[in-house]
Amino acid sequence: MSYSPSSPKMCHSPRVTVVGAGKVGSTLAQRIAEKNLADVVLLDIVEGMPRGLALDLMEARGIELHNRRIIGTNDYAETSGSDVVVITAGFPRKPGMTRDDLLVANAKIVVEAASKAIVYSPEAIFIIVTNPLDVMTYLAWQATGLPSDRIMGMAGVLDSARLETFIAMELGVCPQDVNAMVLGSHGDLMVPLPRYATVNGVPITELLDAATIERLVQRTRNGGAEIVQLMQTGSAFFAPASSTCVMVESILLNQSRLLPVAAYLQGEYGLNDIFIGVPCRLGRSGIEKVVELNLCDAERDALHICAREVRKNLDRAQEIFAAVTR
Repeated sequence: MSYSPSSPKMCHSPRVTVVGAGKVGSTLAQRIAEKNLADVVLLDIVEGMPRGLALDLMEARGIELHNRRIIGTNDYAETSGSDVVVITAGFPRKPGMTRDDLLVANAKIVVEAASKAIVYSPEAIFIIVTNPLDVMTYLAWQATGLPSDRIMGMAGVLDSARLETFIAMELGVCPQDVNAMVLGSHGDLMVPLPRYATVNGVPITELLDAATIERLVQRTRNGGAEIVQLMQTGSAFFAPASSTCVMVESILLNQSRLLPVAAYLQGEYGLNDIFIGVPCRLGRSGIEKVVELNLCDAERDALHICAREVRKNLDRAQEIFAAVTR
């Protein structure tokens, strides 16, 4: 039986839509297909480009030993029935820019993408990757009208992975043995938690001195900017794609993994009406639970300082949201 996006199937095959076929989006599509997680719809406004990328990925299926279907399109109708929608569309950072500098440029893109995608996939779970991450997730939540447990931002997984990488490099240990947790916004005020960082169960506070830990924390906060400065003409995409794929995998396979994501808080950590990075259990229904860690006063204060900066941008975002949805 031939298959088309709108035709019925004997059994449901998971489908993930990736909005934005740039480097993050196309790499994510590759990760999802080659891990055999789902069929992928790669959507972009550039005529022909997503179709070309999809065909290129399809031609690699025999080599990569999977049979997932990858569709490239400019038409949201072809995203119909997606289980997960990931929005990566937007402008990347350039040298000297902060993530917050992208607020005005990317707000309209994210609102439009979320509004169109929800029409064709009303039961989907949404993951936002576009920067500034925390504010873009809030805008997408407003645009879709989704319950807060079905929309989240990808940031903490990436920031935690960066901290894990720097710890492994510093100690010369296997990265798989390192676990770390980074909370807060996806920005310079993010809150790495050294107390919760371990190497095969051993706290890094037992392995590294305070000055070294602080240096690694600062490098984590500047992790994205470091790559932007080195690349000059782009920003990170391999690690962001891999981080998003971990979230997609936990959702589609109902793994209930504990991952730091930008989630909507309603009293947790003493914060309300804000999307910010906290540990959550991710499963088939989306965010199954926001997990409240026992933070010390300094960690809690840092998280609240971070939240205040996010809220400042939210005020600007509300004006933009009103302007682009009139």
